[in-house]
Formats: sequence, structure tokens, C-alpha cells
Amino acid sequence: MGISLVRIDYSPYGQNPPHTHPRGTEILVLVEGTLYVGFVSSNQDKNRLFAKVLNPGDVFVFPIGMIHFQVNIGKTPAVAFAGLSSQNAGVITVANTVFGSVPPINPEILAQAFQLDANVVKDLEAKFAPKN
Repeated sequence: MGISLVRIDYSPYGQNPPHTHPRGTEILVLVEGTLYVGFVSSNQDKNRLFAKVLNPGDVFVFPIGMIHFQVNIGKTPAVAFAGLSSQNAGVITVANTVFGSVPPINPEILAQAFQLDANVVKDLEAKFAPKN
């Protein structure tokens, strides 16, 4: 039908880590709890952060392809519903993709890209490595 709908349950202080939907815009409606949400614009727009604290009934839109996140900043569970403008919006979780690729990306490349020590990159790759 060209759309997707998902219910997201967040534990206290839980998060939906930075990710992107390459084929769909997302609209999120908070039903219960308090979320801090945001997305980062493109490089051409100087990677500006657009963020807001949501309370029940609030709505936030994440444009197609933008890296975005949600974090429960409350002491109680939070519940949201999200609609996506595609039946196959896809999802790319940033940390899993970069540090958990198979085979791993050369740590020297990632160290230079993220301005980290190569040993830190190796540690991150070990944490995100796919479990068998």
C-alpha cells in the first residue's frame, strides 16, 4: 500500500540509536512518556541538528534519508507510533553499519575518518561485530 506503521516501546532512558531510512520519510507521534528526538541535516546544510523534547500528543517528522534518533528521557516507559512513507523504507543503523561491517572496514580508515586512535576503532569493531 506504500506505507508502513510501527509501534515503538522505549524503556526508561532507552533509545532508538542514530539511523536513517533511505527510502522513506518518518512521522512519529508520541502517545506516552517523554522523548528527546532529532535529526541532522545534510553536509550542504552544515549538519544542523533539529531536535525537540516530545510530550504525549506531540508529532515530529524525520525527512527521508536524514540520520535521526529518539531517546526516552523519562523515568517511565514511553510509547510512540511511527508512519513511514514507504512499505520498504529500509533502515541503516549508523554505528552497526560502520563498526560492524563484514568484513570489517580497515581500522586505520575509520580512525582517520572519526579522528580516533586505531585501537579505539578496533574496540568498537569488536563490540559491533556480528554475533554467530
